[in-house]
Amino acid sequence: MENVVAGIDIGGTNTVVGLVTKSGEILKETTLSTRLETTFDGFIKILVSEIEKLLMTFEHDYKLVGIGIGAPNSSYDLGAIVDAPNLQWKGILPVCKEITKHTGVNSVVTNDANAAAVGEMLFGDAQGMKNFVILTLGTGLGSGIVVDGRLVLGSEGFAGEFGHIVAKPNGRQCGCGKRGCLETYASATGIRRTAFKMLADSNHPSLLRNITYDKLTSKFITEAAKTGDPLARSAFEYTGLILGTRLADLVAILNPEAIFFFGGLANAGELLLDPTRRYMEEYLFPVFRGKVKLLISGLQNKNAAVLGAAALMWKEL
Repeated sequence: MENVVAGIDIGGTNTVVGLVTKSGEILKETTLSTRLETTFDGFIKILVSEIEKLLMTFEHDYKLVGIGIGAPNSSYDLGAIVDAPNLQWKGILPVCKEITKHTGVNSVVTNDANAAAVGEMLFGDAQGMKNFVILTLGTGLGSGIVVDGRLVLGSEGFAGEFGHIVAKPNGRQCGCGKRGCLETYASATGIRRTAFKMLADSNHPSLLRNITYDKLTSKFITEAAKTGDPLARSAFEYTGLILGTRLADLVAILNPEAIFFFGGLANAGELLLDPTRRYMEEYLFPVFRGKVKLLISGLQNKNAAVLGAAALMWKEL
């Protein structure tokens, strides 16, 4: 009988559940709507049912030995999700206590970026590294930080909110309620806002001019930049300036070996990495120059959310 861990990624719209071996192989996974149930307890029961269904699909016997959960606004120390703005259930949701009660196995929870960091460390390109950061560049900017081989969680389990440092005082409005947060500039949403501001501030021709705000995506901007579109390239240059200068600050504090990029905007590759690297190096404290690698995540083309959540539990075990 082989041991497996269930990795669960809880998102505002969908939740993905997968069974993962110790070597990082996802044996099978399933997706369900996060909004299926109006009660949190009802949702937990559905999650448990889905795990049981996955286990029963195999002829070979697998033993469930733990459950790792990645979820927004979650605290590792509390084992709970706390007032997540994109979930329908509010307050402190004791997800670990409830899922362990129904399954009889231990469970752990953290935010998706922390889970991605552990996944990168166990199954990705950070294997053997003790000091690194992973940035998840999607709708927002999440970060997972590993120092001396340990995930940085903080006194309440919420550490690593690099996306909510202030990039520009009184800058762009952020969904968190603050203004000028880094994620409003350096994320898939942020580069879209940058591109539209550049379109409004100039009359230069661009492939982006005929795309409405609702339909413009970071993928469109990337494709336009690849064709040499000056405005799209300027959007990446500006994004690299904002992100690179803030990473120079982060490096001065943490002295990481590498910084990994994951998520939709990371698919731009060197279009993003090149300007970010140039500005980071320019503003780095001299002793760190030329020593920090900027890399695309080794899990970029895999289901990193499920792998990361499972890796969190495997690390516990």
